[in-house]
Amino acid sequence: MKLLMFGKTGQVATALQACCPPGWHLIALDRAAADLADPEACAALIAGADADVVINAAAYTAVDRAEEQEALARRINGDAPGAMARAAARKGIGLVHLSTDYVFDGSGTRGWQPEDPVAPLNAYGRSKALGEVRVMAAGGPGTVVIRVSSVFSATGGNFVRTMLRLAETRDQVQVVADQVSGPTAAKDVARMILTLLPMLSSAAKPPFIAHYAGRPDVSWAGFAREIFRQAGHDVEVEEIPSVAWPTPARRPLNARLDCSLLAARFGIPRPDWRDGLAETLADLGIQPGRSGTAG
Repeated sequence: MKLLMFGKTGQVATALQACCPPGWHLIALDRAAADLADPEACAALIAGADADVVINAAAYTAVDRAEEQEALARRINGDAPGAMARAAARKGIGLVHLSTDYVFDGSGTRGWQPEDPVAPLNAYGRSKALGEVRVMAAGGPGTVVIRVSSVFSATGGNFVRTMLRLAETRDQVQVVADQVSGPTAAKDVARMILTLLPMLSSAAKPPFIAHYAGRPDVSWAGFAREIFRQAGHDVEVEEIPSVAWPTPARRPLNARLDCSLLAARFGIPRPDWRDGLAETLADLGIQPGRSGTAG
């Protein structure tokens, strides 16, 4: 299978390159090769490529900065995916586009279903919601929008690496306890995509939206405790509410995702993020710890 991927150094893009099966051909485009701020140039790259599937693993991800750069975020996260979807549809090839749980408003306590109405709380979420609309409107058979949640890995900026850095100098940290999601290892996202691709290309499936997130759902504070436990750091986690940690962009409190569609239609279950965390720590050269308790 021949894959054309927008993104090269991001967490999921890096994982896809590491997990790509032997015999598959993956071309990863970095920002120099594909500027998502120029949607038509991205479309031209697809038009000229010999690919079976396009993967968009690139995005504007600076959630707080997007409050001041919403026009740029909308162009990269909204206009560019739409142009990609139109170009892929014209060639009759599939498109996998990654989106986010931030398209929801965070109300309630149940897991959000793919068909639930979106109502983003921040500029980043609005830009990603726009991308979903554009992709679904333009995409042909084999197009899928996959919303993922709280991605982490051994590379890039993410919550796991932040907690490990803080543990080097602190024995106590304050972590928000009223935001709940399903943390997801980038390698698990990559494996899910690579498992899904042959099933997308085997039949002319209409465009759809699916969710993929780690289990069990957990607060950031609970996630932090498990990071410290597995890494062997004796760090106390003080739980605080979101209002005690103000940020330029509001975050949804309930970012739980109902991931049953992928399980029911494609046999792809939710991964256990604790296993993904252990693999990530191993990638960082950290041996499993023996102290602390998760909660």
